[in-house]
Amino acid sequence: MKGHNPSGSAIGTLTVPPATLKSDTVLQLVIQAASQHQLIVKTPSKGGVLHLELLNGVKLTHRNSILRCLCGMGLHNALDCAPHFLLGGHAAPSMAAPHHAMALASLSSWMSVADQVRTSNYAAAVDKSLMEDVNNHLETRAFLIDSPSMTLADIDLAVAIVSKTTDMDAVITAYPHLHRWLSTIQEGMKQLYGLPLSSKTPVPHAAPSEGPQLFFFGNESGVEIPKVATPASTEEPKGGGDKKGKNQQQQQKQQQSKKDGKASNKPAKDASAPAKQPTTAASDSFDVSALDIRVGQIVKVWHHPEAEKLFCEEIDIGEEQPRQIASGLRPFYQTSELENRRVVVLCNLKKRNLVGFPSHGMVLCASNDDHTDVECMEPPADAKIGERVTFDKYTGDPEPENKIAKKKIFEVVAPDLKTNSDGTCVWKDSVSQTSAGPIKASKGMPNAQVA
Repeated sequence: MKGHNPSGSAIGTLTVPPATLKSDTVLQLVIQAASQHQLIVKTPSKGGVLHLELLNGVKLTHRNSILRCLCGMGLHNALDCAPHFLLGGHAAPSMAAPHHAMALASLSSWMSVADQVRTSNYAAAVDKSLMEDVNNHLETRAFLIDSPSMTLADIDLAVAIVSKTTDMDAVITAYPHLHRWLSTIQEGMKQLYGLPLSSKTPVPHAAPSEGPQLFFFGNESGVEIPKVATPASTEEPKGGGDKKGKNQQQQQKQQQSKKDGKASNKPAKDASAPAKQPTTAASDSFDVSALDIRVGQIVKVWHHPEAEKLFCEEIDIGEEQPRQIASGLRPFYQTSELENRRVVVLCNLKKRNLVGFPSHGMVLCASNDDHTDVECMEPPADAKIGERVTFDKYTGDPEPENKIAKKKIFEVVAPDLKTNSDGTCVWKDSVSQTSAGPIKASKGMPNAQVA
C-alpha cells in the first residue's frame, strides 16, 4: 500500500487488485507520479475490483475515468502541470476555452482506441488500418493532442500498440511518424518515470531527421521556421592554411577601413520607408464558409463491431451514394433514435479509417464542456437533403478536403462554432441558415460547442 497518510489529508483512495496493477503499465505510472499525501493506494490480497473513492463521496469504477480523474481535478491537477502534463495542460479551471474542451474530448477518444487495441483480437487488417491512421495523424504533430509533452493518451495507446505488435521492424519501416512517436514516448517514460514502454519489445531509437523536427498547433501567427547552419568540419580541408591567411587579411582590411572612416557598402536605412509588417498565418484568413456543411438523413445505422462507442452510419447527403460515417454517439443514442433521423454533416473531411471502418465526414453535435451530454444538430423539417448550411455574410465556396486537412482549417474555425442561448448554431455572431431556417441542437442545448 502506497502512503498510509496518517494525517488524513488524502483526497482519494484507489483500490487496485494486484493482478490489475501488475499488468497495467499506465496505472503503475500514474500511481507512481501521484503524491502519497493526496492518494492512498490499497492492493487487497484477495478479490476486489478496481475503483477510486474521492473524499466528496464520488466513486469511479471505469479504468479510463479513474486515470483521467487522477491526472486532473481528482488530485487538483497536480499531474497536469510541469513536468507531467498528462492531460496536455488542458484541465485547469482557467482553461475554459472551447479548444481545451475539444482537446480533452480528443484525449478521451484516443484512450478508447487504446482500449480497443488491448481488448480486441487486433486482426492484421485492423492492425494495418490503425497504424496508417496514427501515422498519418502524427505527420504534423509531436503528440496525439495539442500538448507540450506526452499525455495520458499518448502513453496509453503507445503501450497498447507495442504490446500487440509482433513485428516491430516492419512497423518502423512502414510508418516513420509512428516510429518517431513511439521512440519519443519510450524515452519520456524512461526519463520521467523509470518505466519501460515494453519489457518484451523495445522500440529501436528513431534517428533524427535532417534539420529541426518542428510541430505547430496550427494557431500561431507569424511563425518562421529557423534555418539550421551546417556545422563546420573539425578537419581542416586541403589548402586550409592559405584560406586562413586570406581570411585574416580580409579582416585586417575591414578593420583598417573602419579606422580610415570609409563608408560602409551597406545602403543606409531609409527612415521614410514603411515598416515591414509581421506576417500572418494563412489560417487566420479562413472562416466558416471554408466548411462544407450539409443537410443529411441517416438511412442505415449499426454498432461498430470493434469499437464500443462508435456507430457506423450510411447518410444521404444528396450524392449518388450515401456517405459512410462513423460517429461516437453510442453512449448518448439508441439505434432506433438515429434511423431515418435528419442530421447535419460536415462533408469536406478526408476519408479515414476509424478502427477499421472507412469514415468520410462527421455528424455535427452540440456538447457540454465535459462531453457528458451530447445532442445532434438538426435542420428544419422542410430543409432539402443535400443543401448547404451557410452563415449570414460568409458566402464563400468550401475548401477541398486535402486543404482542410493540410491547413488544419477545421481546427481553426471550430472553436467559434457554437449554439447560442436558444440552441441555434452560430459562428461568431452569424446565424446558420438553410432554405427553411437555422439549424439547432435537437433539445435546444444552449451555449454549447458544436463539432
